[in-house]
Amino acid sequence: MHIAINGYFLQRPSTGSAEHLHYLLEGLDTLSGSDRFLVIYPRLEKSPILRMPHLGDHFRVREVRGTSERLGLRLGKIWWEQVALRQACASESVDLLHSPYFASPLRPNVPTVVTIHDVIPLVLPEYARPLHVRIYMSLVSAAARKASAILTVSETSKNDIVRTLGIPAERVHVTYNATDSSLRPVYDEATLDSVREAHGITGNFLLYFGGFDVRKNVERIILAYQAALPSFLRPCQLVIAGSLSLVGHPLYPDPRPLIRRLGLEGKVIVTGKISEEEKPNLYSAATGFVFPSLYEGFGMPVLEAMACGTPVITSDTSSLPEVAGDAALLVDPTSVDALAGAIVRLMTDPALREDLKSRGIHRASQFSWDTSAAKTLEVYRQVAS
Repeated sequence: MHIAINGYFLQRPSTGSAEHLHYLLEGLDTLSGSDRFLVIYPRLEKSPILRMPHLGDHFRVREVRGTSERLGLRLGKIWWEQVALRQACASESVDLLHSPYFASPLRPNVPTVVTIHDVIPLVLPEYARPLHVRIYMSLVSAAARKASAILTVSETSKNDIVRTLGIPAERVHVTYNATDSSLRPVYDEATLDSVREAHGITGNFLLYFGGFDVRKNVERIILAYQAALPSFLRPCQLVIAGSLSLVGHPLYPDPRPLIRRLGLEGKVIVTGKISEEEKPNLYSAATGFVFPSLYEGFGMPVLEAMACGTPVITSDTSSLPEVAGDAALLVDPTSVDALAGAIVRLMTDPALREDLKSRGIHRASQFSWDTSAAKTLEVYRQVAS
């Protein structure tokens, strides 16, 4: 087979879609045999391609220049997905196109596979209020219905895709995410002390790492931490890590005013962006990890924390129980009291933490990019035949 892969997100290396694509390409490289791959992308953002995996001779990478880059980012992206991709597939005589994010041609000229990580704007209306988002979602939803197969990252997302898009369940295939091999427990005390010192952490701490949009539920984390404070047996800070981009937008409330209003300065630390190299050290240094998201298509931070041996508290909704299995404390994410109770249990019970650490490392090991790539290649072959 000659397979084209839409590499648009290679230009946005800090996103989850870019991470997924990076490891999928690595996995396909080890499994593909006689297949040939063409990774194609537009240059819309004038940024270098970062974290491009080293790929074998059966992979070719091509930048497509043309009309799309002259239209600006938003219109250029639509032109790329609906026009330029089709043109590139025709000129390169490919057998199949895979778009590894929720956007594929409405009128495909080759069999098409599309990966839909989640359908957040379709299940959470507040994420689809701007007119341009509603128009775009209508376009990509119609295109997804024309695809030969849909890939997604959890059974929860599969059920939501079937329900919201009306796509038959047999056309939707689950290929789970996994973690990078660098995410494993770090035991070197000097390294752990170094990451604490870099962020002003003075001892034990509870960690949140992720985004700041409203579904991430960061304000409830802060309120639950405040409620749990009197029950801690020894001092414990709350560390909120992640990029603060877009903070101030209605969907991205800034957590810092709430911290000041509650008088928690010094007890709650907001780190800002964390590098990929820092992640295993920060996870490993944490006494516990809390991720009470209201909705996730998968929930990578939960798997990352477990891979690093960090005991996890997460939500009992959406895909998070599916990812965590029996290796985390599951709580109602809408209840501050339930979340505070779980925090107290975790931070005051060393035996519980050790049990969750062991279970988490084992659970994370069950997710593999090689398995995901093998399932993806299997779907390619089904579609091509």
